[in-house]
Amino acid sequence: MNAIEKQLRLQPNRRMSYIMTIFIVGLLFIWSVTTVHFDHVSANGTKIAKNIFVGLLNPEWSLIVNMTTAGIPYLLIETMAIAFLGTIVGAVLAIPLAFLSASNIVPKPVAFVVRLLLIIIRTIPAIVYGLMFIRVTGPGPFAGVLTMSLTSIGMLSKLYVDVIEDLDKSILESMEAIGCTLMEKIRYGIWPQLTALFSSIVIYRFDMNLRDATVLGLVGAGGIGAPLIFAMNAYKWSEVGSILWGLVMLILVVEYVSNRVRTKLVKG
Repeated sequence: MNAIEKQLRLQPNRRMSYIMTIFIVGLLFIWSVTTVHFDHVSANGTKIAKNIFVGLLNPEWSLIVNMTTAGIPYLLIETMAIAFLGTIVGAVLAIPLAFLSASNIVPKPVAFVVRLLLIIIRTIPAIVYGLMFIRVTGPGPFAGVLTMSLTSIGMLSKLYVDVIEDLDKSILESMEAIGCTLMEKIRYGIWPQLTALFSSIVIYRFDMNLRDATVLGLVGAGGIGAPLIFAMNAYKWSEVGSILWGLVMLILVVEYVSNRVRTKLVKG
């Protein structure tokens, strides 16, 4: 028992650090609450909130079963197509950038420059890219695809690099010892280890792009976002409800399928 008690006494006392952490978090919470104001909440605002809630519970089902280009099924398919194509283009373009920014593959100065470029790409929000591409290509799905591709490159490259740098280095050292070139090391020593993880990352990014594509539609980059903002501006809450219910159903289906596929890829 003496040895146990002695070991317990040697353990660092973290009570003060816990108290300081709770104190700082409490101060930040209080400071954040001071930014919440209810001065502008009026009877009209309460009425609008009630209408929104009623509209969500009573969607316009005629839009959900409408199979024309103005119907929700077509708009959902267009949104999913924008997200899918943007993800594929971004995933392909992110692969060489990821290898160029992996310090265990290329010299560190090269990796630093490429990583700096990727940080700059990730810094700019997707909606800003969307507004810029709309000015270049005009409103429509093409601007959405370009935006999804560019934002996907920034995130996917970072996740790819994390996977690449966690590879089994003994394989690379063995291939280097027998005189393999950089391309041979990538083709035979690295790529076979990365296929499943890369595919899982791409599917995860597709989930995110599907949600972002809806937001981009709000600024005119195609998909279901434009009809959503038009219905909201016109206070047609039943249409808003039908669009949101369609999005919920699409997201649930894609989430279920993607989780099954990712689990299969990672665990085999």
